[in-house]
Amino acid sequence: MNRAPRSARTEQDRGHEEAGCSILHVDLDAFVASVELARRPQLRGLPVVVGSATGVVVAATYEARAFGVHPETPMATALLQCPQAVVVPPDHHAYREVSAGVMRVLGDVTALVEQVGVDGAFLDVAGARRRWGPPTVIADLIRRQVREQFGLTCSVGIGSTKLVARLASGRAKPDGVLLVPRAATVDFLRDLPVGALLSVGEKAETALAGRGIRTVAELADADVSVVQHAVGRVAGAHLVDLAWGRDPRPVSPGRDVGSIDAEESFGTPVADLAAVEEKAHELADRCAVRLRANGLVSRTITVKIRTTDRRTLTRSRSLVTPTDIGRELFLAARGLVAGVDLRGAHVRLVGVRADGLSRAPTSIRQPTPDEASDVPVRAWWDAERALGELDEGFESGPIGAGASQPGGVSSRSTTTIVPADLS
Repeated sequence: MNRAPRSARTEQDRGHEEAGCSILHVDLDAFVASVELARRPQLRGLPVVVGSATGVVVAATYEARAFGVHPETPMATALLQCPQAVVVPPDHHAYREVSAGVMRVLGDVTALVEQVGVDGAFLDVAGARRRWGPPTVIADLIRRQVREQFGLTCSVGIGSTKLVARLASGRAKPDGVLLVPRAATVDFLRDLPVGALLSVGEKAETALAGRGIRTVAELADADVSVVQHAVGRVAGAHLVDLAWGRDPRPVSPGRDVGSIDAEESFGTPVADLAAVEEKAHELADRCAVRLRANGLVSRTITVKIRTTDRRTLTRSRSLVTPTDIGRELFLAARGLVAGVDLRGAHVRLVGVRADGLSRAPTSIRQPTPDEASDVPVRAWWDAERALGELDEGFESGPIGAGASQPGGVSSRSTTTIVPADLS
């Protein structure tokens, strides 16, 4: 591996490192909290909590998180944990405006921008390099413009695939850039726990651990049949591909995030469906908060119930009109709860998931003919769905209002390159 300091490396080395790495993942740091701090700079350094007095926390600054306040915490609980918190009501219109402005900045760099939630996007800059320069230069340009125009920081991951770029942006936080050269992709992934792969949910992770597979390295080195026995034929082959850095998904402008969900366990399992219904109401409201924070609406509602006899029951219902209203989500969820037969068992966990997402107030986006006919990409999404069904829910990772990075703005140089053997 070439571990020479970046300043000692030749321009030819850097060119090799960035060759084939045309995918960027731009992630706005602590987006909701940072927007509020940009509007109210006098609050910087204070424990700021964004949310309504009777709802849940939408976002919290690091100073508030130090007291145990996190997104989706009930506001009453948050104020008990941090009585000195400054509560700021959410302004979803402002978040959508700022998000749209950032997306315009990204759109000026390349037409290939795939927005992922209100606070992130993938870019394919292969065709933009001649105009703007190599990917690290483009990343710094984006960060500078976002800082100057909106007073926000963002972290950028650069890689040869969407999976690597997204993982790299998480490692670059806050306010940094991480480039993973194509030659370093497998080594970069091997160091991660298997749960870091965006497809792996809790149940799949447990099933793999039962066969001694806890790291991506162990996943890559395992016999495919062992992985398939743990998580299923399609999902198993898919995970092995991911472990070796194989991800065929292109940057697809207009594609939305897959789902938003909330779930909670009962301290003491309950047998009363009325208690389950009450919890579903709370969870539906949480989903609605996150939908609005991300400028999304949902067409399909799914309820998950896990019982003391180790059954996991899932029921889904499609809505006539996509919505981001908590009451409408709850009414659908309540009907699903009413139809569940517990068979005398108690309920340990309840979850509500909003699927079929689209941008508010647009209708559900249908796949383009190219997407529908792209066999590798369709296979990838089929495998994602198989893993989601294994875990009774898609693992889409945190989006939008839940990010937990500092709200301050920095102009430090933060580009990092994962070492690769270029000999």
